[in-house]
Amino acid sequence: MRPMHGNGIIDSVQHEQRSAGSLLQGRNRKDVAAGRRGRSGAVTRGRGGAAGAESGEAAELGIGSWAAVLAPRLAQFTAVARHEHVTRAAQELGVPQPTLSRAIVRLEDDLGVALFARHGRTLSLTPAGRSFLASAERALTDLERATESVRADVDPAAGKVAFGFLHTLGSETVPGLIRSFRADHPRVRFQLVQNYGEAMIERLRAGDLDLCLTSPVPDYPDLVARRLDEQKLRLVVPDDHPLAARKRIRLAEAAGELFVTLEPGYGLRRITDALCAEAGFTPRVAFEGEEAETLRGLVAAGLGVALLPPPAVPRPGVAELTVTAPRAVREIGVAWLDGHPDTPPVAAFKKFLLSRRGRLLPR
Repeated sequence: MRPMHGNGIIDSVQHEQRSAGSLLQGRNRKDVAAGRRGRSGAVTRGRGGAAGAESGEAAELGIGSWAAVLAPRLAQFTAVARHEHVTRAAQELGVPQPTLSRAIVRLEDDLGVALFARHGRTLSLTPAGRSFLASAERALTDLERATESVRADVDPAAGKVAFGFLHTLGSETVPGLIRSFRADHPRVRFQLVQNYGEAMIERLRAGDLDLCLTSPVPDYPDLVARRLDEQKLRLVVPDDHPLAARKRIRLAEAAGELFVTLEPGYGLRRITDALCAEAGFTPRVAFEGEEAETLRGLVAAGLGVALLPPPAVPRPGVAELTVTAPRAVREIGVAWLDGHPDTPPVAAFKKFLLSRRGRLLPR
């Protein structure tokens, strides 16, 4: 598979946030399933897993991992550290004081280190406790941010849609679609990804995209795709070419020309090859590129001819001829991963796109 050249991500509102990551960043993580040492130095068996070393992130975040064991207790620990008093911390957390005391003692036993020095009814952090507090506070902050982020993404009024589309739809079609949609959904945010069709399908499967506009309309068992519109393709020639005075042409008349095309793997390249085959010839390819307007520039420079969709604005140096035979069009469709649940903003935008069937493209 080709690398994802020209893959751009545009987020109209959202600033990228660092993910929650490890709940205890910077600490020396142990395999709890293999056993933990209490303050007495004895090895205690980790709950939820048999003894024995496991490797990899999946093992570390499993049911017997430090993260799974400690995550529910971090807020308790930080509350006690802030108040330096178990009773006041218990009142803040809304739990019985004996329950909180036992939780702190058990946390120290699990870690094998004293986090607090006891002074009657009050406590103070030990050096180890101060070090652990810094990591615990970072972990809780990251977790809070991650929670707010994912909850914001599914907000019906202000959630996020990860939307992919072809480069050729980026200058006019997609901006117009988003403007129309946001007339009724002004706070919905978009993460926009421009790429060629197969790369976007890979990102659908990876969960990076919710929806994509692509061509040809994909036909894979794990995807749902709906045809929305079709776009006429033109034979683009240099403005000083012998064919430039023509308005219409049969594609077979260009059999002797050099072609500039998109690289293999692009949908428009497959369509070009198929139309030329239907016209009875295999195109002689002089140059391959990754973007339609670059191909227009190559045509204007006299380096070949190309089958391209109409430009958003007229390009000097070229003439664009209507192809009368075979019927030269490309279908544009929307695709999404089958069985993938939609958030409310994604469902709303999907419904909007389907409502534009037959009038997706500017006329």
